[in-house]
Amino acid sequence: SGFNSIGHMDTMLRGRHHIGHYKEGEEFIQNVFHVLFLLFSGKEKTNLSICWLQYEISKVVQCLQAKNKKKLKAQGRKSKKLAKNLLKEPDNRNHLSLWKLYAYLEWLLGNIDDARKVFDTALCTAGTGGLKSPQLCSLSLLYAQLEVELLESIEGAVISRAVHILTKLAESGPYVPYSGQVLPVNVLKARKTYEHALQDYLSKTSVSDQDQVNDANQLVNLVGCYALFQYLTVGIDAAVLIYAQTSEKLEAAGPQTCENTGENVGIQNFPTALEAVTLLHTNLLRFHMKISVYPLNPLREALTEALKRYPSNLSLWRSYIHIQRKSHSASKARRFFDGVTRSTNSLEPWLFAIQAEQMRKKLTEYVQRADVGEIHSTIPETGLTNRIVALFEHAVQSENGTHCPLLWRMYLNFLV
Repeated sequence: SGFNSIGHMDTMLRGRHHIGHYKEGEEFIQNVFHVLFLLFSGKEKTNLSICWLQYEISKVVQCLQAKNKKKLKAQGRKSKKLAKNLLKEPDNRNHLSLWKLYAYLEWLLGNIDDARKVFDTALCTAGTGGLKSPQLCSLSLLYAQLEVELLESIEGAVISRAVHILTKLAESGPYVPYSGQVLPVNVLKARKTYEHALQDYLSKTSVSDQDQVNDANQLVNLVGCYALFQYLTVGIDAAVLIYAQTSEKLEAAGPQTCENTGENVGIQNFPTALEAVTLLHTNLLRFHMKISVYPLNPLREALTEALKRYPSNLSLWRSYIHIQRKSHSASKARRFFDGVTRSTNSLEPWLFAIQAEQMRKKLTEYVQRADVGEIHSTIPETGLTNRIVALFEHAVQSENGTHCPLLWRMYLNFLV
């Protein structure tokens, strides 16, 4: 009974009312974590703690999406209690990844000041690794990203808390909490430091240096910090330039590494680094469009290029559908979906193509049913229905689609 939402067809149309975690299923999962926690020690225990806290955060995000304040409050209390207990464990005390998740949890719950205190404490105790410490880079990047999201415009961002965090990271000295100002001379020094660090990293990466390749995540964090720093201190074009240069370098480096070293770790790592950098790039463009006037085309081009390369990336597809909703012409998006589904075996393009058409159908029905007395049907709706059925038919005939329960349930639900 813990998983009884699976038998319900109405889970498809849940909209904002997300199905919560059922009581018995939730108990089962918690028991698994508790039992495993006693069996592990050292690094494994820390990794399990990270998984557990990520799972708790996913439930908080679910409450936020459902806009259920009462449930959010209760869930927040439970999650915070668990986070504090995990951090009390001797193995976990100095682990920055856990501190990062705890601060993020506080931020999601709306306790911005508490979250800042946690971030600041973690940064003060983290030592002076600067850009060479992967965990420190990752922590600073998240902190700066969250701070940037609070900005209402890019004007005056040079003296914001986010710039302070990124400048301190580049200085490699002890962290000092934000006091309301950032010195221009420090900004200039930090820019030089970032520039040299990235150049060093990229020049090392093209020489198949095993350690550098293993640490693709560190490169992504470094690029993210540098681009965000440039965005806040110079502007969007400067940030986009860094993403473009890095992507170019990684694309060039990938195949060479594979040829030179045969079965090198780089084969797995370069594409993941490139994908993560692309995601940072598109997210920054989306954010910039939200807070200022900026053309849609750079974002659309970046997304279409990225999706041809990574047709299974859900975040990229969500962004693509989001921007396509603003456009009144569906033909371009349809041609694009058609091209991607032909060139890949992955199922995501089919699912998102169907979702895009269903959203369009919902919109036309809403327009037609608007409360205007006598209804004048302006757009013949049957075309969309036939198109969606055709998409379902093609999708379930594909090799992966035949074995996808979600796809069949969506199809049945649509026909009903």
